[in-house]
Amino acid sequence: MKKWIWLLLAVVVAFAAIGSSGLWQQHQQSAVIETVNVENSDPAQQDVEKLKASPPLVISVSSPLQVSGQKLFAHIQNLNFKRYTNTERSRTRTYIISQLKKFGWKPQLQNFSEGVNIFAERQGTDKTAGAILVGAHYDTVAISPGADDNASGVAVALEIARLLGSRPTPRTLQLAFFDKEEAGLLGSQAFTAKVANLQNLHGAIIMDMVGYACYTAGCQQYPANLPITPPSDKGDFLAVVGDTEHLPMLKAFENSHLLSRSSLAKVSKNLPPIFTLPVPLKGLLTPDTLRSDHAPFWLQGVGAVLVTDTANLRTPHYHQASDTPLNIERSFFTAAAQVVVNATNLLLANNSDLDTPVNVSALK
Repeated sequence: MKKWIWLLLAVVVAFAAIGSSGLWQQHQQSAVIETVNVENSDPAQQDVEKLKASPPLVISVSSPLQVSGQKLFAHIQNLNFKRYTNTERSRTRTYIISQLKKFGWKPQLQNFSEGVNIFAERQGTDKTAGAILVGAHYDTVAISPGADDNASGVAVALEIARLLGSRPTPRTLQLAFFDKEEAGLLGSQAFTAKVANLQNLHGAIIMDMVGYACYTAGCQQYPANLPITPPSDKGDFLAVVGDTEHLPMLKAFENSHLLSRSSLAKVSKNLPPIFTLPVPLKGLLTPDTLRSDHAPFWLQGVGAVLVTDTANLRTPHYHQASDTPLNIERSFFTAAAQVVVNATNLLLANNSDLDTPVNVSALK
């Protein structure tokens, strides 16, 4: 995952350049939700206000899905090796493919000049409802075994494959495991450049580092002079970055803790706070928001969110040899996975439009 240290600051600077005096403000929608909003006369701010003002979306799911912390961490351990060379990445693909087949999927390899992506699809019950893609990159930098970056994202995608592989939903579920993210988003760029991959796609959930948390004051870093009240000086929240053209994607994460409260009571009470960041204009004015595999989807007009633990803003193990399973915070990782599963389930069960509506009432 590319560095995010200037992410929020770049957003602020870009909006100042638009010609507004807008300040970022933290907005708390519930005890577990934090949303960054921009006071700005720009039309993009109207979309942010729709996200803030819209009521919770609650979809009834008859049998809620609960992640297995044991299975999630087993994937982390099984991927505890560097995934940089051709041989190492081929070994990684063999593992991912074997797991997908075990769960009943039929994975396909999509070759591009610099590497190989893995793609799999489970058809939905409504052909007109489109597809939701869940993705994560599987490569690492040369010196790191990448437990957090990004075996954690791969593990959650595989857990979604296990839980949702045979579960009927209106929308189609797609899975993608991208190669060569660390070389410049090459795998996701190749994937989105293929027209056939986008024809039925309505939204994408991209995970890049979801396994690290810290609980001491000051362990979560922010850019200097940030004109908002940060959600916490502890690194105990999950960040979700999305584009303002597809706010219902962000809304699904804000409502993920509401999914069948009674049935998931034991899990839901331990879910981490969600810190959502709506980004206008496909991030073109804020290039620091384009540093992971969600960015090529934005640039193709596909709604996408990045789910992350904020990488080097929090973890000292970013792109280091110390990014090992030992440094995964297991309770946070398991809870973060549950958030992603809940949000994915909401989006698959709901066949409504994922474009930002003109009227706030359309988000009800």
